[in-house]
Amino acid sequence: MKTFVFATLALATFSVPAQAISVYSPSNGATVTSPFVVSASTSTCAGVPAVSMGYSLDNNTAVIEPTSFSASVSAAPGAHVLHVKCWGQKVHAETLLNITVQSGSSNSNITVAAPSAGASLKSPFTVSASVKTCASKPAVSMGYSIDSGTAVIEPTSFTASVSATPGTHVLHVKCWGQQVNDQVLISINVTSNTSTATPTLSLPSGTYSTTQTVAMGSATSGSTIYFTTDGSAPTTASYRYSGPVSVAKSMVVQAMAVAPNLPSSGMARANYVISTASKGGPSIPSYATAEKQIQLLPGWRIKHDPATPGTSTGSMTLVSDPTVTGQTQKYHTTFTNGGGELYSITYEHDTDAKNFVYDAHVWIASGSVISNLEMDNNQVMRNGNTVIYAFQCSGYNNVWEYSANVGSPSHPDVKWIKSTVACNPAKWTRDTWHHIQIQTSRDDSGNVTYHSVWFDGVESPINKTVNSAFSLGWALGALVANFQIDGIGTGSSNIYLDHFDMYRW
Repeated sequence: MKTFVFATLALATFSVPAQAISVYSPSNGATVTSPFVVSASTSTCAGVPAVSMGYSLDNNTAVIEPTSFSASVSAAPGAHVLHVKCWGQKVHAETLLNITVQSGSSNSNITVAAPSAGASLKSPFTVSASVKTCASKPAVSMGYSIDSGTAVIEPTSFTASVSATPGTHVLHVKCWGQQVNDQVLISINVTSNTSTATPTLSLPSGTYSTTQTVAMGSATSGSTIYFTTDGSAPTTASYRYSGPVSVAKSMVVQAMAVAPNLPSSGMARANYVISTASKGGPSIPSYATAEKQIQLLPGWRIKHDPATPGTSTGSMTLVSDPTVTGQTQKYHTTFTNGGGELYSITYEHDTDAKNFVYDAHVWIASGSVISNLEMDNNQVMRNGNTVIYAFQCSGYNNVWEYSANVGSPSHPDVKWIKSTVACNPAKWTRDTWHHIQIQTSRDDSGNVTYHSVWFDGVESPINKTVNSAFSLGWALGALVANFQIDGIGTGSSNIYLDHFDMYRW
């Protein structure tokens, strides 16, 4: 922080009203946490062109700033007078603001990896942050906003691309826990973006079952696009774009643009997987045992999952609309602070089956708020240990995830492991049926292999093996199906489950 005293222009010994000074933060009478951000600008000072600005707390030495600035200021707790000042030729003026500095939260551990305070950036820029606890409670979510804009909600560890107009801004990086919130304020300067615009790719990253085409474009007039298909960084010696590119096999496309008299653009990137795996569903042998229409079985258990941070309640109702088979189970869930509701049913007993397919049709109604959609199968083996085949579409990490016990059956340590297959229930098309099929297998030690997941008939291979055996004391041979709905923030969801079948062999 600058600590030198401005002297050469402070020749006048009087102070005049500073109507031209605009103070964006803090407001007069505000209560802030140290450090806080002072953001202000002016073009004139006491009727003459402004030369510089500055600020001081109470009667302390002024810190000098340019005529538009944003600065991070530290102060002891208590009441203070903030002086926001300007200087012109032989004049100066100031605006006085009464503020109260409160003790900061010692239990917040918001870590902002980027940007740094006072950074000069070009739009869009990257915000990267994480948190575990928020005002002493487990963090549920994070978010960010520019100045006083609406916050964009993110998971507790995130990286986001943020756009902002040129000028000085205050970046608010926030966290929420159960009935608490906290934030850090970062002053940034966004400069004009005079580089060539980064190319756009018409086809998003993802897994596709047929040959695709991808078109490229740049918003900079007269620019030329160069691209690669092997994941290497493109240069002007790479392929020159002249028309849509055929994607007949899996590839990583990266593209850059160049234009006369401008710096080269950033790099666009997309990962395309062309899956030649089976379409339509897993191969189930004719001798497999099938449990049909599990959603219609009596005895479903409904309870809040205490492993989720908030609260939740749930109810189940049989309906005929929407439906696939004529009778559909409706799951109505309400939640606060990202709570999750667990719906489970013991559907049969079998100690020996080692191969399973979880097969269900899911409908998410418009207006439903979901963070994760979890679909599990549990089995108690002959040795008494329970194998948990846990699988979820994660809105926090935007992939399918599976669980593992990295401890021992008697001293378990459960970890969710991210696959490379994209999934986010917030992005599923609403008010339509989606067909989900999950194929798993196990050995006698409870090592589970997650083979593949099919979404609307398109297979995404996973092929990962982890241990997932637990000493839970459940009834020998019990087969338990779970359908769990996790919220984000506070809200509700209506999800319908039909044609829910389990196959085993």
